[in-house]
Amino acid sequence: MNPPPSQPARHTLDGAICVFLSEALILPTGLLTAAFLTRRLGSADYGLLTLAATLVAWIEWSVVSIFARTTIKFVSEADDWRPVGATVMQLHLLVSGGAMVLLWLLAAPVSALFREPALVTYLRLLALDIPLFSLASVHRAILIGLGDFRQRALAGASRPLSRLLLILLFVGMGFSVTGAILANIGASLVELLVSRFYVRPPLFHRSSFPIWQLWDYALPLFLFAVAMRLYDKLDLFALKALGGTAEQAGFYGAAQNLSLIPGSMVALALSPLLLSTLTRTLRAGNVDTARDMSGKAMRAVILLLPFAGVIAGASPEVVSLIFGAPFLPAAPLLGLLIFGALALVMISVTTAILTAAGKPGWTFALTGPMLPLAAAGHLLMIPWLGAIGAAVVNTFFAIVGAGVTAIAVWWVWRVFPSAVTLGRSVLTCGFAYALTVMWQSPGFWLLIKLPVVTLIVLLTFAALGEFNPRELSFVRSMVRWRTAR
Repeated sequence: MNPPPSQPARHTLDGAICVFLSEALILPTGLLTAAFLTRRLGSADYGLLTLAATLVAWIEWSVVSIFARTTIKFVSEADDWRPVGATVMQLHLLVSGGAMVLLWLLAAPVSALFREPALVTYLRLLALDIPLFSLASVHRAILIGLGDFRQRALAGASRPLSRLLLILLFVGMGFSVTGAILANIGASLVELLVSRFYVRPPLFHRSSFPIWQLWDYALPLFLFAVAMRLYDKLDLFALKALGGTAEQAGFYGAAQNLSLIPGSMVALALSPLLLSTLTRTLRAGNVDTARDMSGKAMRAVILLLPFAGVIAGASPEVVSLIFGAPFLPAAPLLGLLIFGALALVMISVTTAILTAAGKPGWTFALTGPMLPLAAAGHLLMIPWLGAIGAAVVNTFFAIVGAGVTAIAVWWVWRVFPSAVTLGRSVLTCGFAYALTVMWQSPGFWLLIKLPVVTLIVLLTFAALGEFNPRELSFVRSMVRWRTAR
């Protein structure tokens, strides 16, 4: 199932395109879902749904992150992946089941912390999603470890599509927040069933694979993932806990969701596939190829900076189009958070490189301090600046973390993003931001402006000499290769 050793970069790029397109469904479906829910639920109920879904999503991704990268690495290295798959499946079922029970028991005190009694019912219902989501994630990790990137993309596409359809059905029938929660649970079940069509790791089969081998890698990566998940949502929780209203949480949650959608698409499309390919490349002894791929992956993230500038410049129009005029207070928050989300993508890529290089412990050591530093920053800034203060703290420490992990990659492999590329990206970002702000495009005219400005960004990069002839030739060969397949 693995690609020929001579084509790791091409196979990874092809897989990344497929997974990105799959994850890109989050954008239209997520925007349609957000637009539908904000109008049907209102800011207060949408804020409660966002709080409940954010908390459960953090738990789910924390459970998933215990073995996600570890599973990819060990499956990529194994001659027979089934013992690894069986062990991970059983561990996921055990941990996710425990998390479900724990959330059920703690739903009341958590709701009391946020002074929202209705959260009890929502959290307990959403707890049922935890084991379904967790088991589906095991299948995704195994498919990536096997190099079956297209199958992973198809399985991933089933979730956002089914979630949108089920939300339209259940909420449209009048089930309100409960209907949206049931739709999330149904989407996880659909993804699990589709994933098992492609790969069937045994759930109850006794495995010969020793658990301790997983834990050697899993523990530091788990701590890293938990820290990142806490950091990712700390700003919203801190805003609410430090006196923010449900309406303010709704504004912040709307901006946060918009900022994380593009970053999540890129991170999910690039980091796991990069880890899988680097592991197989290093196993074949091609260290120079692995280093070259790592440098290109970091450069790709830097080249996304102008597109973050486009979103920041168009943030009032984006928020108005998707959520409506009542949610315009979310626009300045989006303008800040989009840069923090891009920095988190860089952290995801650099830590994947460090994991493939055999440094899993470095991931948490480098990023763990971000959490207490951000918590202190929120305590200082939120009482002073409110939601804007939370966004500033989130973005600042995400950028610091991205710089620290990039330096670590240089220390291990002497790979570092080009200062020239960084300079061109910053310059193009400023130009794209100014152009987007000056070109006002209310309503659906925004759907014309964004592609045009995106094309201008690409032409600007080309005019500055960022793309060399070899890269352009590679892109043309990729187009011919995909067409011929």
